[in-house]
Amino acid sequence: MSFYAPLSDTSSFVVKIAKTFAEQKAAYALRRRVFCDEQGVFTGDDRDAVDDIASTIVALNPDGVVVGTVRIHEASPRLWWGSRLAVDRKYRRVAQLGAGLIRCAVSTANEIGCDQFLAHVQVQNEPLFHRLRWKTLGFEDHHGLTHAKMQADLDAYPAGLDALPPVLAAQ
Repeated sequence: MSFYAPLSDTSSFVVKIAKTFAEQKAAYALRRRVFCDEQGVFTGDDRDAVDDIASTIVALNPDGVVVGTVRIHEASPRLWWGSRLAVDRKYRRVAQLGAGLIRCAVSTANEIGCDQFLAHVQVQNEPLFHRLRWKTLGFEDHHGLTHAKMQADLDAYPAGLDALPPVLAAQ
């Protein structure tokens, strides 16, 4: 499943499930830069047991470099979680890149079979998720930071590529 988010008239980003070891490795490296080096949330590495069962979604720039990532996993039958959403600092102002990762994450889970999709979202990112039709269920501390526990409106993320907004429609 691949979604495309245009950067300009002549180039595009690809948002897709990581398929290769190189894509997976680049996603982990990006997460380390964001969560360890920039934010100081983790020391050394942010990997945990969820990585053993999660699917990684990546955003590739026009040169094929991983510039964004998020992971999803099924915690129990039909209950999915998204986590570790990260976008390279140089690409955070690219319209729709973070949103494209979120849409791909939830739509992928919905395609597989999802009744509920949740995430713990750093509070500074809560407005983005609200714009994407998520609701806040409450607040919790994780890794020393306040996170909003949020739930996606699954009606906004139908399974299949045909129902996605044109900016993310499959090529």
